[in-house]
Amino acid sequence: MPQLRIALAQVNPRVGDLGGNADLVVEWARKAAESGAQVVAFPEMVLTGYPVEDLALRASFARASRTAVDELAERLADIGCGDLLAVVGYLDRDDAGVRNAAAVIHQGKVVARYAKHHLPNYGVFDEYRYFVPGSKLPILRWHGTDIGVVICEDIWQDGGPIAALGKAGVDLVLCINGSPYERNKDDVRADLVARRAAEAGAPIAYVNMVGGQDELVFDGDSLVIDANGKLLARAPQFVEELLVLDLELDAGGNTSVEPADGFEVTRLTLDGVELPTYEPLPAPEPAAPLSDCAEVWGALVTGLRDYVHKNGFRSVVLGLSGGIDSAVVASLAVDALGADAVYGVSMPSSYSSDHSKSDAALTAELTGLHYDTQPIEHMVRTFVDQLELTGLAEENIQARCRGMTLMALSNAHGHLVLATGNKTELAVGYSTIYGDAVGGFAPIKDVPKTLVWELARWRNSEAEQRGEAPPIPENSITKPPSAELRPGQVDADSLPDYELLDRVLDQYVEGDHGYADLLADGFDPELIERVLLLVDRAEYKRRQYPPGTKISFKAFGRDRRLPITNAWREHAAALV
Repeated sequence: MPQLRIALAQVNPRVGDLGGNADLVVEWARKAAESGAQVVAFPEMVLTGYPVEDLALRASFARASRTAVDELAERLADIGCGDLLAVVGYLDRDDAGVRNAAAVIHQGKVVARYAKHHLPNYGVFDEYRYFVPGSKLPILRWHGTDIGVVICEDIWQDGGPIAALGKAGVDLVLCINGSPYERNKDDVRADLVARRAAEAGAPIAYVNMVGGQDELVFDGDSLVIDANGKLLARAPQFVEELLVLDLELDAGGNTSVEPADGFEVTRLTLDGVELPTYEPLPAPEPAAPLSDCAEVWGALVTGLRDYVHKNGFRSVVLGLSGGIDSAVVASLAVDALGADAVYGVSMPSSYSSDHSKSDAALTAELTGLHYDTQPIEHMVRTFVDQLELTGLAEENIQARCRGMTLMALSNAHGHLVLATGNKTELAVGYSTIYGDAVGGFAPIKDVPKTLVWELARWRNSEAEQRGEAPPIPENSITKPPSAELRPGQVDADSLPDYELLDRVLDQYVEGDHGYADLLADGFDPELIERVLLLVDRAEYKRRQYPPGTKISFKAFGRDRRLPITNAWREHAAALV
């Protein structure tokens, strides 16, 4: 049985940074060569970053990507990595169109190219807008083994290149991926790869990107599964990693070049001789799975850190209200960036309670961030008196004075402003445009209120287990949430109980349940009418909210695209 040492380079590229991403590939290819690997695979479109969105439509960018991959091949040979078989994702373009492609590099040249066949066009993906599907299936003979290459969505759809590789005959499949994080997706991936490995009749080595790109987070979680569904190796989530594994492969002596399932099959022999028998490395221990809260926290930290760093910011600023949302965002920011890069500002008004002020100060003390107090009472009074504001207008001007204060500090010191609103508030429009909705990034935008509390308790528990002070004040977790824009105000004055509200929102937003479905789910008709009306009327607010890390199956934004001007309402009359 031929032996082969493979390396999966789980790395963090930046969209558009062709030079920096090429350097990243060179660095990790060198590590792979030093590990003794004969094959190294990099993620989907690693050379351009992913997703490139409408950059794919720019001929100049596509040409630059094609040039960059050819130059990369030469660089790998120049640094002594020419003997490696390297699979690198990039953006390709020819007379037929633009493709999401993989280059197979050896001895200073691109020896084969594969174009992604199945193009996702759902959720956050719009690949039919950009790419043409590939129909050519190159199979590489390397050290006596036959290797096929596929890209991400190619394993998520039935049929296609995996089935074709199974019919043609291969000994190993390399699957390169830019698969975004969603809660519990890692278990789905492993089961999927196992099914596809059985279909191909060969092990699948699955390498995924890691890092944040705008609202998406890629969690890595690269893995190798054999043809019988056994997990051979797994990389950790949310960190760069080189997963190195020795494989003993059943070489079937495959020779078929007959078209399979509509694919043009070609075979290229790079090295038909098996490697001399060698002592394999100890099998790497598969990375332990993370708990749900640890996984979500890792995604939120990664998304915030990379958004800040990749966009050239050195620090962030946020309002500290003493409430649960700002305390959790402060803790996330400190974990992501370090306390010295985080600035918290308390902005009390005449309605701010003593416990809110003290809890805000305690958050700063526990996390170690920079802390300042900027009272807004006089600013608010100026607006109220001059414009004769009362009621909701007076409440909102407080939030807007806070928003202006944060943006002024951002302009003065170069901080990125963090919005602290959560998914539940965003869903029902419980926020003030140009007030608490200001900012450049919203770390918990896709986190329901009940999960915010759960994450806070988990983060404090983790700190205690490490012998550290919990970063989130207990009072911020346990006290009734309030915007404190009028005397004695609490969120329950305006909204249903959060536990109940989040259950309705999960079914309506994530599950696309209509009025009749929600009735069947057991919710009260009046509650359904009230919540759905709030959600439908708030679409214009969501369009103006900052970007934030996606952790759910259906985040607000590209996952859920509804018209702002929209007369349709889910209510009892719709049943008639």
